[in-house]
Amino acid sequence: MAEKNRKDNPQEQEQDLSQILQVRRDKLAALQKEGKDPFQQTKFTVSAHTQQIKDHFDQMEGQAVTVAGRLMSKRGMGKVSFCDLQDKTGRIQLYARRDEMDEAVYNAFKKYDIGDLVGVEGEVFRTQRGEMSVRCKNVTLLSKSLRPLPEKFHGLQDKELRYRQRYVDLIMNPEVRRNFEIRSQFIRYLRAFLDERGYMEVETPVLNTISGGATARPFITHHNTLDLDMYMRIATELHLKRLIVGGLERVYEIGRIFRNEGMDTKHNPEFTTVELYEAYADFHDMMDLFEAFLSSAAQKILGTYEVTWQGEQISLAPGWPRLTMAQAVQQYLGVDFMAIDSDEAAVAAAKGVGIDMDGVEPTWGHALYECFDQKVEGMLIQPTFITMHPVDVSPLAKRSAQDPRLTERFELFICRSEMGNAFSELNDPIDQKQRFQKQVELRAGGDEEAGMMDEDYINALEYGLPPTGGLGIGIDRCVMLLTGADSIRDVILFPTMKPLGD
Repeated sequence: MAEKNRKDNPQEQEQDLSQILQVRRDKLAALQKEGKDPFQQTKFTVSAHTQQIKDHFDQMEGQAVTVAGRLMSKRGMGKVSFCDLQDKTGRIQLYARRDEMDEAVYNAFKKYDIGDLVGVEGEVFRTQRGEMSVRCKNVTLLSKSLRPLPEKFHGLQDKELRYRQRYVDLIMNPEVRRNFEIRSQFIRYLRAFLDERGYMEVETPVLNTISGGATARPFITHHNTLDLDMYMRIATELHLKRLIVGGLERVYEIGRIFRNEGMDTKHNPEFTTVELYEAYADFHDMMDLFEAFLSSAAQKILGTYEVTWQGEQISLAPGWPRLTMAQAVQQYLGVDFMAIDSDEAAVAAAKGVGIDMDGVEPTWGHALYECFDQKVEGMLIQPTFITMHPVDVSPLAKRSAQDPRLTERFELFICRSEMGNAFSELNDPIDQKQRFQKQVELRAGGDEEAGMMDEDYINALEYGLPPTGGLGIGIDRCVMLLTGADSIRDVILFPTMKPLGD
């Protein structure tokens, strides 16, 4: 009971921590006084990792190895000591006997703390209980842990603390590593997929003098030498399409995007996308490419098309439905927008199915979009392409030849989440300038940075942009899908966090 009371008392906990911190610093001071400062170590050659030893134990049994990692537990500490060593691949038991090691080395080893980093020279063997282990011949302290790890049985479970101290999260919760291993594999596969199809990876500016390429609020910074406000990019689109004008024909960029907007389980102020553009292609080609990529990525990385995300069973097997936005609204809400021919009737129809049109421009296109956005999007579970978006909400997409109110645009939705966005790119500089001007007029009243036009982009279009298909994919959300993560913070190593105390 006394132990429980002490754990429940923050003041007692703080005193215990202070004592532990002091003990560890005292141990470091003693080592330094003896000329054994662990922070003077600069190198330790590792010949094997823990999982490698376990996977190839029969071949490696009896072999000399050098391993290195963090001490995660200690047992015994008489004439025989047992410890668990953790490296990047997993854990293995260390077995140390006083009569098999230099006595001074063994005595020093006994004083090491959980969390210390050590290098071990030893031999692969199996204990009498059958445990695959390394029999220690020599142990070198490589770095002293001056802070204790979270206690053994509960680990680091507070989510806020895990995001703030990802380094401790990775130590204590090895399963967390899987999310970031999958993320790395996903990006590596993405590069290989596009490179094999003749795409060229490029890099474009993060800092821009004009905010453009999407409808989002940018972060603003200041360039001292130029005495100029600059905007962190909210998209890579306009620079990449300049390169298509220049004749590169197939380009892509994997990069960070910055948007000064809300934060929730699906949004972080900085996130990662891939944008790609292909000359002489359209949005149908982009649908084919996106489906082929994401389905094959799942098969390559997970070995299956079947995933579980947000409590839903999702199949990524190829053959995803393709619905126009109007078809989706008719299917799910029963409103046939293609039979409506006036703004007033469209707005009335939207309100009739419970759509909030307050603050929304009262047009046919906005009414259709709000019906989809407010109601239908939340009903889409399996992978579904939603195509033919209204011109009003698609300033960079090419108009449909069949209906000038619509554009050749799609978004992919999986489990109520947008995964990517693509267009048959608008390459008419006159139409593009008119749409930019309309956007500026609508938004400039409250947002100075939104009331700008990228004149150089219009200039580039006047040199001639070929028919082009463009696609943007949210890498963070795709990784959430493949890992089953419920929050974007679980797939970003260092997510944006509110400062402590605010």
